[in-house]
Amino acid sequence: MAGEHTNRLIHETSPYLLQHAHNPVDWYSWGDEAFEKARKENKPVLLSIGYSACHWCHVMERESFENEKIATLMNELFVNIKVDREERPDLDEIYMNAVQMLTGRGGWPMTIFLTPEAKPFYGGTYFPPEDRQGMPGFPKILQGVAQAYRERPADVEKSVAQILDTLHHMAESQPSEKDFAPGTIAESCEKIARAYDSENGGLGQAPKFPNAGVYELFLRYYSESGEERYLTMVAHTLTKMAQGGIYDHLGGGFHRYSVDAKWLVPHFEKMLYDNAQLLRIYSQAYVITRDPAYKTVVEESARYLLREMHDPEGGFYSTQDADSEGEEGKFFVWTLAEVEALLGAEDAEVFTRMYDVTEEGNFEEKNILHPILNVDQASKFFRKEKSEIEALIGRSKQKLFTAREKRIKPFRDEKIIAAWNGLALSGLAEAIKITGEPSCVEAARRTVDFIFRTMFRDGHLLHVYKGGEAKLHGYLDDYAFLAFGLLDLYEALFDRSFIQRARELAEIMLREFGDERGGGLFYTGKSHESLISRTKPVFDASIPSGNAIAAQLLLRLYHLIGSDDYRAKAETILRSYYDAMVSQPFGFAHMLCALDQYLHWGKEIVVVGDRSDARTLELIKGIHSLYLPNKVFQLVAPDEPLDKVSPVLAGKTQVDGRPTVYVCQNFTCAAPVTSWAELKPLLEK
Repeated sequence: MAGEHTNRLIHETSPYLLQHAHNPVDWYSWGDEAFEKARKENKPVLLSIGYSACHWCHVMERESFENEKIATLMNELFVNIKVDREERPDLDEIYMNAVQMLTGRGGWPMTIFLTPEAKPFYGGTYFPPEDRQGMPGFPKILQGVAQAYRERPADVEKSVAQILDTLHHMAESQPSEKDFAPGTIAESCEKIARAYDSENGGLGQAPKFPNAGVYELFLRYYSESGEERYLTMVAHTLTKMAQGGIYDHLGGGFHRYSVDAKWLVPHFEKMLYDNAQLLRIYSQAYVITRDPAYKTVVEESARYLLREMHDPEGGFYSTQDADSEGEEGKFFVWTLAEVEALLGAEDAEVFTRMYDVTEEGNFEEKNILHPILNVDQASKFFRKEKSEIEALIGRSKQKLFTAREKRIKPFRDEKIIAAWNGLALSGLAEAIKITGEPSCVEAARRTVDFIFRTMFRDGHLLHVYKGGEAKLHGYLDDYAFLAFGLLDLYEALFDRSFIQRARELAEIMLREFGDERGGGLFYTGKSHESLISRTKPVFDASIPSGNAIAAQLLLRLYHLIGSDDYRAKAETILRSYYDAMVSQPFGFAHMLCALDQYLHWGKEIVVVGDRSDARTLELIKGIHSLYLPNKVFQLVAPDEPLDKVSPVLAGKTQVDGRPTVYVCQNFTCAAPVTSWAELKPLLEK
């Protein structure tokens, strides 16, 4: 195919667009050239949005975009535009909202039809190449839409008007006139918990997604209320996920989601944003429960990110595909014969029993590894010492991993996205607190250096880097997530430049994205190209809501720096979406976390001490050993000019030349202390 056709996408840097560069479809990238052609020829635009790790995007490409007859029809009737949703989340947000209005559902690949003015009038997701299972075939859709555009312009205009009106209403936000009720967090958690699957963990049934933000909210509420069932729900879910096929038991890291309710059969793609958020929540759960299985997941997942997803220059790649050699999951699954040949009869007998490897298989006559016996159970079943079982499993996993590394790996999308790297910094920061792993520290530092060296230009953060080129003005998520990640990393490494960088990003964010009339923050900045709608996404999806993380960021900066303006701006965001989060807490977990942060001021902890002093390190380790979700934690050297750093730090000095800790909350400070024995009770109050 590559020798027969080459279209304009060959000049792009996006791996997803390059995957379509040899389709017979006359693809354009998003831009003036395509819309000028549509206006000149009075043709509608076919906009196709997907991403490189999307299984059904690949299916539609093979079935339709590589089909000469269908491509000819597309070229005759439409101007065709391909968009990478990870590169242009602004376009994805607008047009996915339109598709959901039109069809009641969304997903990728997204197929939407536009006027030459980029206004949507019809759309859907995946279309098969011919009529199938009640779905119209793609050629029939193409002909019908083109005919409607030519022959029924009034209907098209009516559809456009309705969609645009709804999009504009979605971007509006009215500040709530209600006071923030103290019971909002409790009531919201209760509503969300009704969807909890008590048998398998997680929310709802199949398909089942990780929902890390919900579990962070539950942990916060458990910490404040002492209601054990919220901790139980989180712990049960994290344990079930770690034991399921959604977790990669050989290489570490999590797949995108589970197609069943039991976490067994995953959608095999691996996303940076999922693994970053799960690294964070498993670390937090470990701090509370001290369950060594959670720490193992953190260590293995961090190794996965550093091994597979970290660029040598710094920065983390976006995704790994679900498919390899044209088959979904082929890289990850095993036959019984393969496992027995690699491990030998004695080890294979134990391993296959523990990890559910059978002749019949549990996935298309192959096996997804997942433990169905723990070490204690296997020890009794096989009458072997636990240490012997552990050693056997360790060497077996290593042999299988080594063999798997020789297979053809799934495609990796090596775009570096600022927002997702911010999430990665947050995850690594939590991992560093519980493991102290030097490779994580180095990777985090290199990532920060890389982003500010290559993706910050002329006072603007850029969204994406690929192939030596950084481009596209950053979106709200890029600023909010990266700044938030820098604050998390500060509390792990205490490099004050991270606070300065976070504050710089926050100032640009407020200037570029703020809505002075309606409250809240727009997804695109003032410097961005003009689109048909300027959205304000507030719902959590696979990544948190940018407005929610911005609110948390501003509250943290308020407590770190003492600027009332940050607190006022955070309150404005919360007030803009308070009514919505109260009425429908599903999708607002991160905004509810921000509200929790606003309502329940955490401890403000300042350690005055030298990092090279073992006594200082002991105090830091102790603080990190406690789950304190709303805390703000700073370390200052005894000789730092504290008044110039922040008014919050003014007057804090060492007592008797020893590392000293100040704990304040609600404008009240306890007497300074110099030992963990004195400090711990202050933090646990």
